[in-house]
Amino acid sequence: MRTWLLAALVFVLATGGGLALLAATGPKDRSLPGVPQVTVDKDEPDPLAFEPGSEEDLAARAAAGHSHIVYALSPGGVSATARRVARYRDQIEKAAAGAGVDPDLVEAMVFLESAGRPEVAASADLEGAVGLSQILAGTASELLGMRVDVRESERLTRKIRRAERRGQSARSERLRARRRRVDERFDPAKSLEGTGRYLRTAMESFRREDLAVVSYHMGIGNLGDVLAAYGDPGASWTRVYFDATPDRHPRTFALLSEFSDDSATYLWRVRASQEIMRLWRDDPAELARLDALHAAKASGEEVLHPRVQTTVYGGPDDLAAAYDEGELERFPNDPRGLGLRRDPDMGELARKDRWLYRGLRPEAFALAVYIGANVRELSGSRRPLIVTSTVRDERYQRRLARRNSEATRAYSLHTTGFAFDVRRSYASKRQAVAFQTTLDRLQSLNLISWVREPGAIHITVSSDARRLLPLLD
Repeated sequence: MRTWLLAALVFVLATGGGLALLAATGPKDRSLPGVPQVTVDKDEPDPLAFEPGSEEDLAARAAAGHSHIVYALSPGGVSATARRVARYRDQIEKAAAGAGVDPDLVEAMVFLESAGRPEVAASADLEGAVGLSQILAGTASELLGMRVDVRESERLTRKIRRAERRGQSARSERLRARRRRVDERFDPAKSLEGTGRYLRTAMESFRREDLAVVSYHMGIGNLGDVLAAYGDPGASWTRVYFDATPDRHPRTFALLSEFSDDSATYLWRVRASQEIMRLWRDDPAELARLDALHAAKASGEEVLHPRVQTTVYGGPDDLAAAYDEGELERFPNDPRGLGLRRDPDMGELARKDRWLYRGLRPEAFALAVYIGANVRELSGSRRPLIVTSTVRDERYQRRLARRNSEATRAYSLHTTGFAFDVRRSYASKRQAVAFQTTLDRLQSLNLISWVREPGAIHITVSSDARRLLPLLD
């Protein structure tokens, strides 16, 4: 490992805030002369731990990190969804004013909940979430004072569908009007009024706008339990979410881990939706650019490294030069030190110099080491995660695509040195959960984009991961 890399890791150790990366040079892996020997000291502070004063930056990172699913699942695309949502802006502003919250946040909730479609229902069972702001029947009638006759609403819904199949548009509209009267969740104005009343109630309980929004998905009682466990009812959700780690706030972390419905990350997706609405109004060209990048892959990896802005390695000579210039770092096989085992077949399609295909950008390598250390610490398992693939060149990628239908024939992030794959084979359920927890946290920091493939977890590392490895002149 080069001197600047060692110095950078020591800098992280000295300035970070659970787990630190310790490095020393040495040819531990005899198959790759000069590869780094890396060890992890679990008693040192975590370089990605929450620090007071970082909340604004963390909230923005979390919104960006969780934006891909919003782009990917918006019906008709984000621009079409934004147009639908914008039609209700006046009613949204009225509801927000009554609740004492930012109308942009309420608008973003509508974007996320229904994509601006007032008749959408989460399921055929209308006891579930319905309408522009996706209100449950029980919540609507018991908490918000809305008129909801589920049985009659379901009967009318069946009639509406029959009328539509028969092309009876006038009858369908009359039935919809009747349904809006018996089930006010289908009435856009009533739905938004109900959302406003909910948020007003939540504001009275929590005195914070962000917590009111979190409670919309998590529930007021559940959020109260989380805040009680954290011990600071006035803390921002950003602080609670990022500070709730197994070592710092184990009870809070355990509660958040129990939610299987993405309640803990709801605010970040609302914030992502808010940013989409802002771009739709103020910078549609940028929105179109981001939409195309999100659509290119099953994760947001091309947003982190757009093809036109990223160096791609064309062939073996390019890789060799990148190693010589310090642009790539060789990936060692040191499961005891790293908590990561290098798959012996890595680079198997290379006709010679297989070692060229066993490396990463320095920041990607540092983040891989962080993952190995964090998973080991959380799970208590000494069994390493298995890294199956690191850097490739375009020539290698084309060869792989001919043999593997899952390998892209287009732009692969492996050809940039920022991506690696971890085999979906774990020592225990505890290790699998620890890996998932680590991925979720790194995604919320917008340091990675990842996707679950049939045999592996494909991880792309942001250039911002250099915070783990400050580059020195």
